[in-house]
Amino acid sequence: MTVFLGTNPIAWSNDDLPELGGETPLETCLAETREAGFTGIELGNKFPRQADTLRPILAAHDLQLISGWYSANLIDRTIDQEIAAMEPHLALLAAMGCKVMVFCDTSGAVHGNQGTPLSARPTLPDEDWPEFGRKLTAVGDHMAKRGVRLAYHHHMGTLVQSEAEVDLLMHHTGLSVGLLLDAGHMTVAGGDPAALASRYASRINHVHAKDVRRDVLQKVRDEDWSFLDGVVGGLFTVPGDGMVDFARVFDALPKSYAGWMVVEAEQDPAKANPLAYARLGRRNLWKFATGAGFDVKG
Repeated sequence: MTVFLGTNPIAWSNDDLPELGGETPLETCLAETREAGFTGIELGNKFPRQADTLRPILAAHDLQLISGWYSANLIDRTIDQEIAAMEPHLALLAAMGCKVMVFCDTSGAVHGNQGTPLSARPTLPDEDWPEFGRKLTAVGDHMAKRGVRLAYHHHMGTLVQSEAEVDLLMHHTGLSVGLLLDAGHMTVAGGDPAALASRYASRINHVHAKDVRRDVLQKVRDEDWSFLDGVVGGLFTVPGDGMVDFARVFDALPKSYAGWMVVEAEQDPAKANPLAYARLGRRNLWKFATGAGFDVKG
């Protein structure tokens, strides 16, 4: 099936640690995204949040808006409260023609706190999973009626981090809850992204491609770093530049998958030149996608 290659602005300006790339203009990010060969980009903290304003900015660089991260809090909110809270974001994505929303429940999450180690991240008791899944499914049903599918992002430092937690998520939710497969996050969590790609082939509706540096990962685990200390320390890089076996992961993806494959590799732009890594990431992502039999457009 046809796939498109995109990126995330987090390589230029970091959302969780705004001082990383804080001085980089949005214009630079967009120009370099297109120069690297990508045809789409996800939202970042420097993007305007009104469709009429954002649309011509992206059009000037011949870029599409792919999606954008949403932080949910379904542990504390009711379904109706969550739907109301997400409405501005959902309305923007729908107006921009996005097919998925990058969705993560960040109740008690520690990934945005540089002073908190990953070992302090929240977990969900077994007895709470059915209700959590019921709420997620209701939100996913609501989104589907607006033409935007929920793509749940398993993420370090959050309630859904491990392979076992992804299994619980998929078991307790309906088909309106899709899975965003992130090979980098699952590798850091100690799971097998290729196994997840195979097991939940019919549920995967978005793909994030980031790689992991093995030596930094060992330090993160041995010294119990925070997520952001890992980012600053060089934990992540673009696909093909680390330890993840992307050929195996992409071979395991269903060939029926049609959508975006997104380089989302947060690094310190002062240490890792965003344009240079964007070019490398795009080149490697194309190689892995075409090598697995996908038809890459753009």
